[in-house]
Amino acid sequence: MSAISRDEVAHLARLSRLALTDDELDHYAGQLDSILSHVANISEVAAADIPGTAHPADLANVLRPDVVVPGLTPDEALSGAPAVEQQRFAVPQILGEEE
Repeated sequence: MSAISRDEVAHLARLSRLALTDDELDHYAGQLDSILSHVANISEVAAADIPGTAHPADLANVLRPDVVVPGLTPDEALSGAPAVEQQRFAVPQILGEEE
């Protein structure tokens, strides 16, 4: 027995606001029936004792430990800057009013 009828396809088309011809309704009814049959076959294979997975391989994140290291002082960080204003990098303004 067919999982989806031509009338159900026509109803779905109306809900989706699709204007389908009679030939298209027959064509899509066959395609949707095939898709639903495949989904039913896959559902039969799934067993309750098999846990769900997001990935077939058992993966774990490999992370290095966090180590606190001293950073640059403001003077060291700004030493290579082409322009500095109030201990900050000075860059050309690109938004807003021109100065």
